[in-house]
Order: sequence, then structure tokens, then C-alpha cells
Amino acid sequence: MNPSWSALASLTAVAAIASSGCSAEKGSPPMQPALVSAIAQSSPPLQSVASKHIRHVVIVIQENRSFDNFFAGWPGADSAMSGYTSNGTNVPLREITFNGPDISHGWTDGIAAWDNGEMDGFDKESSALGTSAGTYPYAYVNHKLIAPYRTMANRYVLADHMFQTEFGGSFTSHLDLIAGTTNLTPTLAEVQWPPANIWGCNAPVGTNSSTVDVQRSIDWTGGPFPCFTQFDTLANNLDQRGISWRYYAVAIGEGGDGWSSFDAIRHVRYGNDWKKVVSPPTKVLTDIAAGKLAGVTWVTPDVRDSDHPGTNSSTGPSWVASVVNAIGESKDWNSTAIVVLWDDWGGWYDNAAPPQLDFVGLGERVPCIIISPYARKHYVSHTQYEFGSILKFTEEVFNLPAIGPQSFGYTDTRANSLLDSFNFTQKPRVFERIPAPKAGQFFLARKASNEPPDTQ
Repeated sequence: MNPSWSALASLTAVAAIASSGCSAEKGSPPMQPALVSAIAQSSPPLQSVASKHIRHVVIVIQENRSFDNFFAGWPGADSAMSGYTSNGTNVPLREITFNGPDISHGWTDGIAAWDNGEMDGFDKESSALGTSAGTYPYAYVNHKLIAPYRTMANRYVLADHMFQTEFGGSFTSHLDLIAGTTNLTPTLAEVQWPPANIWGCNAPVGTNSSTVDVQRSIDWTGGPFPCFTQFDTLANNLDQRGISWRYYAVAIGEGGDGWSSFDAIRHVRYGNDWKKVVSPPTKVLTDIAAGKLAGVTWVTPDVRDSDHPGTNSSTGPSWVASVVNAIGESKDWNSTAIVVLWDDWGGWYDNAAPPQLDFVGLGERVPCIIISPYARKHYVSHTQYEFGSILKFTEEVFNLPAIGPQSFGYTDTRANSLLDSFNFTQKPRVFERIPAPKAGQFFLARKASNEPPDTQ
């Protein structure tokens, strides 16, 4: 273990225990949601100039790409066209398409790639076939294939330091995008993913999750059933203030439940809020057209439109463009902020070393595009963002308190807001349609796959 990390882990653990009054024992009882909510509500609401202009925040979540995999060589950005392997070889990034196999992108892969900040262990990751990934992760996608994304980044804001909150794959990343934490106690967090395609309360009886402690030791089978009561989400505070929200997600199987991180939150899954999880994802297009855009919206894709390696589909950029175009051409454009990002790095090379802020991360860097009539034009934000930055900005827009205390692992308090990517003194910019090979009607006319966009 890196000595500097060991010291940081010890300080984090001591601070968390002192602040929370919880034991450092692995089996300590988790803080209950009622207590977390009480602490959150005692925090003063965040006041921001954003609240005077923005009434809708839309978070569009794609799958498994690093910043360099999409934006290598972007002018003015912290990017690279080559990277080092574990034996010290400098490998030029090769150009690829959306065709090709997946790369393993779990906790151990993320830690190996990071290599104590050296960012030279991507060749130690595993391929989808279980063999060494070798130099396969050292690549960038053909720019023409992601032209809609690059148009968005050119017209608005490209954030070149957005990091995953936690090392690893989609399960924990999607939880971080609604809660800003996966902590079960101040010294124990969820990690990896449950061994079932249904990750939430509908997982098979007996399903256990995995946990990581402050020493970064993994217990692969000792975690709780993935139907959580141990932490709150942004939805709690939105509900308490009467602010509408929806989460658009694919249904798993005919008539199945939405592949949604809220499926893993017990009071949402078995409460009135479950009707706010909407399937299929294309309903977001018809809701926008009908003037029913919620205050806060999460949009996840059909697997074919997810950008996920191994799907051999290039429709992801068009899917995102269809969502952005629908909003841009609606009555809500002048009051909306859209954040497009990818949930994890997917195993692809990236040159930016994630700062280590606690025992779960930060994890690898992912692309992030910020779109709004008030977003800066052709701007690269170098501000250090994490997934909690999106939650913090949303709290500022709606004058909400933090979800919970930083001592418990909530990251919306510590995170930098997205505010520097906006200029609220400028006149709202007129929307220009994002050109894309496929339009919204293509996605509306196509039958849903009923398959999750990721199982890791």
C-alpha cells in the first residue's frame, strides 16, 4: 500500500469515527436514514445565482468510457495521445470504432490501472474473455463516430476533470449519482456489484453484496442484500421540498422492473416514489414534448444506445443528441441545465491521476459535457469535479440542504459545484440543433431491448 494512502486512510477513518460516534468495527450498525435526514435538514440550504435561472436539471448517464477514449487531443484539455504500460513502454493511442470486446472494469481493475497515481496499469486489467487486456485499453474512438458529443463539447462546456466518486463499475457509480455515497457506515462502503443482473430489491433471495473498508480490504460476500436503508438519496430532499423528479430506465424483461439505482433503495422501490422510475427510456422524449420535464431528471439508455464496449453499436451519440435536441427545442430550454457524463471509465486508458479523497476513491476520469443556454461557450473547465458535484449543483439550483454529513461519506458537501461552467450574466443562448445520424423518431419507433445497459 502506498504510504501516503495509508496515512490518508487512517486520518479518514479517525475523522469519520470521531465525527459520527460510530464504531470502526466492520459489523457496526449502520446509521439509519431518519438520522441522516435529520442531519441533512439541519444544514442550511445552498443559495446560488443558479436558482434564479435554472428550474430543470437533466443528468444523462452513458456507459463505460474514459475522457481520453473520447476526447484525446482536445485543444486546451488535459488529454494524452499515448500512455505508459506497467513495464514502462509508451504506447500511442490507436483509433478504434464502437466494435470490439468489453474490458473488465471492477474495483481491482480500477486500482491496477491507477497504480498509486502512476496511471500505467491499464494493461493489467482483464478482457471480457478473462485474459490480460494488454494494450487494448490504449485507444480512442474515431472522432466522426462521436461527432454529436464533440459538437456539444465545442458549443458548450467540456469538463476535463470529472472523476468517478469510487473505483469500479456501474453499480456503485449509479448509486453515487443519486446519493453521493455508497457508505454503509463511516468506515465501510459498497463495492463492485451483486452477483445478479437484477441489482436491487428484486435480486434473488440470498444475494449478497460486496464491501470495502478503510484499509481497502474487500469482503466479496459479506455485504448486505442490495436493498438499502443505510443511506439517503437526493430524492428525499426533492420530495420534502415538493420538487418533481423522474428516473428513466430500461425495463429488464417484458414488463420487468427498471434497471435503476433507485431499485436498490428500499423506500423508493416499495413506496409511492417507484412510479417516478419510468420505462422505457424513450418516454423522456415524449414527456419533454408534452411539457412534462421534471425538476430533476436522470436518463439512462437502452443497452444498444449506451456506448458500452461489446455492444458493437454506434447509436449512443445519436441517442444523447435526441434528448438534448428535444429539450433544446422545447419551452424548457431557457431554464434547463443538462449534464452528460459516463458512469465509469470502462477500462479505457486515461492519463489523469484521480486525487484520493477517501477510502473508495476518487476513481478514474470520465467525460462530462455541460449544456445550457447559460453554459459558457467553447469552454474547457479544469475544475476538479466528481459525481457529488452534480448533486451539489442541483442542491444550489433548488436551494436544498446537503443529503448528509461528509463524515458519513456523503460527497455533495465536499465536492466543487458545476457553477464555474455557467455565466448567468449572459443572455440565454438560442439553441442550435445537434446534428446526428439518427433522430428521436428512430428511438421512439424501435422496440425496447429489455436488457440492462451494464451488468458490472
